[in-house]
Amino acid sequence: MSNIRVLVVDDSALIRDVLSKTLAQEGDITVVGTAHDPLDARDKIKALNPDVVTLDIEMPNMNGLAFLQKIMRLRPLPVVMVSTLTTKGASETMLALELGAVDFVAKPGTEAAGGLDAFGATLREKVRFAAQSDVQASAHRAPAPDLPLKTAAAPEGALIAIGASTGGVEAIRQVLSWIPADCPPIVIAQHMPKGFTGRFAARLNELVPVRVIEAADRMALERGTAYVAPGDFHLRVEKTSGQLKCRVTQDEVTSGHRPSVDVLFNSVARVVGPMAVGAILTGMGRDGAAGLKAMREAGAFTIGQSRGSALIYGMPKAAFEIGAVVEEAPVEKVAGRLVAALMKLKAAA
Repeated sequence: MSNIRVLVVDDSALIRDVLSKTLAQEGDITVVGTAHDPLDARDKIKALNPDVVTLDIEMPNMNGLAFLQKIMRLRPLPVVMVSTLTTKGASETMLALELGAVDFVAKPGTEAAGGLDAFGATLREKVRFAAQSDVQASAHRAPAPDLPLKTAAAPEGALIAIGASTGGVEAIRQVLSWIPADCPPIVIAQHMPKGFTGRFAARLNELVPVRVIEAADRMALERGTAYVAPGDFHLRVEKTSGQLKCRVTQDEVTSGHRPSVDVLFNSVARVVGPMAVGAILTGMGRDGAAGLKAMREAGAFTIGQSRGSALIYGMPKAAFEIGAVVEEAPVEKVAGRLVAALMKLKAAA
């Protein structure tokens, strides 16, 4: 997309000005209009037909979440939420992503922004990704699998590894919704900044059969529990005294990210090998492709989210192109394929 048309929605005139100037900085994004509240935004979406909307959550006349819900129901288009780094802001951001927002960015001036230049680069990147996203696929709510998944029976030492980026909040929720509660441990790397992953894990824990927590260093991996990599930290799997454990570190950014899916998957390939199953879900870029290939070469079953099911078919495409996936499947089928692979491990044990 050569020029991306953006509508900025925020009740603060200062923030509208900052966002507009920041977005226009590199010439490939044009702010076609601004709106001070959702009612104003509704009229301008109709008149201006933007490619992407940036949306504040707390606004007069109509809450941003309520407006987002209306957008996704009546006229789905890519939305990037502009959030605050607070407990309340993180909770509302998770709800926004569930409702169909493509991504979010922390407002300038918050602890997470890391300065206006860093904020601007992040905002522009997320708007570019949003412009390439398939919100129609995201708006689709997956049906139940063909058969109820009653058990994920697997031998001791088995492990499920999942990686995702943009669109991953909803994709991971859908996959975990169909994973039975008796599953092997699950390790998850989702690209998300510090301050949001704890709330992401807590929200998933409310919605899915398995227990979901934010990973901590040296935490033992237990059956029926999913461990989310903390924002700004890498998550690896290690084995000590015969027990699989989390290793959480803040070493260098890898594949452009921390947490990195490649870091997680490579550790799973080394430590768990053929006893692992892995899935790479929606996201922009290549993070996770090489790690998933290492898992496949170590004997693990690997799957990628298919085109048309993924909000952004970037990471799964990169994995498919280098031969990292055994097969591709729509998001509603991923859990079933992972469980089937686990049951084959059990039968072979």
